[in-house]
Amino acid sequence: MSFPLPVRPLRSARLLLGPEPVGEPGPCDLSAAEIIEIAEAAGVRGRGGAGFPLAVKLRSVASAPGSARYVIANGEEGEPASVKDRFLLRERPELVLRGLALAARAVGADRAYAYVSDPAAARRLAEARGGDLAGPVAPVHIVRVRPGYVAGEETAVVRAVAGGPALPTVKPPRPWQAGLRGAPTLVSNAETLAQLALAVRLGPEEYRGMGTPESTGTFLVTLSGAGRAACLYEVPYGIPMRELVTAHMGTAAGVTGMLAGGFAGGVLPASGLDLPLTHAAFGAAGSTLGCGAFVLLAGDCPVGVAAEVAAFFDRENAGQCGPCVKGTAGVAEVLAGLTAGTATADDVARLERWAAALAGRGNCATPDAVTVLVGSLFRHHRDLVGAHVDAVCERCAASQVTADTKFRISLEDT
Repeated sequence: MSFPLPVRPLRSARLLLGPEPVGEPGPCDLSAAEIIEIAEAAGVRGRGGAGFPLAVKLRSVASAPGSARYVIANGEEGEPASVKDRFLLRERPELVLRGLALAARAVGADRAYAYVSDPAAARRLAEARGGDLAGPVAPVHIVRVRPGYVAGEETAVVRAVAGGPALPTVKPPRPWQAGLRGAPTLVSNAETLAQLALAVRLGPEEYRGMGTPESTGTFLVTLSGAGRAACLYEVPYGIPMRELVTAHMGTAAGVTGMLAGGFAGGVLPASGLDLPLTHAAFGAAGSTLGCGAFVLLAGDCPVGVAAEVAAFFDRENAGQCGPCVKGTAGVAEVLAGLTAGTATADDVARLERWAAALAGRGNCATPDAVTVLVGSLFRHHRDLVGAHVDAVCERCAASQVTADTKFRISLEDT
């Protein structure tokens, strides 16, 4: 294992296993309908954010008007606290390419792309591409892009692959309707495609043997924070967050909260440890599993954490429309004022009002993430927000807010 972070299974290991078994059915051995039926029967859901059913996306692209089709493996990991896609692309590129080939077969794609910013991932994909995992179905082209938070948004992916900037476009149309060169295009996260390859390898029944009926299989979780070294885990859906944290730290007693699902899931209190790792449970808590990245907090002030994340969003948004340029900046300014002890009660009222107004606005999903972030403060930490108006927070005063974010996990650029 050459990956620079510890990688461990919890209860099970599927994605963390070695290369593909010799002699298993390849993409050309299955019809398009069979591949889609397996994805549906196995309950494969997206691992990049919203957990959307993969079979629905496959059918949408396959049945869209037009003769040309494209598929893109999205390996641009813009979430600062996530490393899962870089692990798969560096250490299990064959699995991602097999899933890409299966998706290409399922939708009848003319060409496939692997979209990455990590140099090591690009090299490993190029080496693995020399085999027969994807070539017989559709040629695979590797596209390198500069890393960025919005660069992984699906319309930004399509725009960059076409030679433009990695910035989101107005929706609709979505890529499955009109994507690359105006043709129906499947944009799927690297882990999602690896999961499709697993579902075909294992079969729907065995695949569903892990997880829950609604959230099937296993997924990769990046766990960091609380003074411990970051680690990548493979876990089945449905296990309690507390079990994962205890396995990581030896005890969950010192954990006072967490950033959930990457930066898009808001700041949850310690009670979030009692949630099972399912889309439904985190959604009901006003959060999300997102990309499976969790930053554990141990005594950190939730307001200071939110200010750090908002400053990152303000720097990393697409800068193409008012909700990002002005709305995100306004939220970041008020949160920074709260940490500095200069914000007023009127500022807090505006913060809550602005956050609600940002939802669903703009080309990229940054305003939605800001809404969840601020919403989590008022849902779980309202009294603490008010306390920052009345007095300077000692915890915030001891921690400088930076747009580069102290929550980022860095891997060597080799």
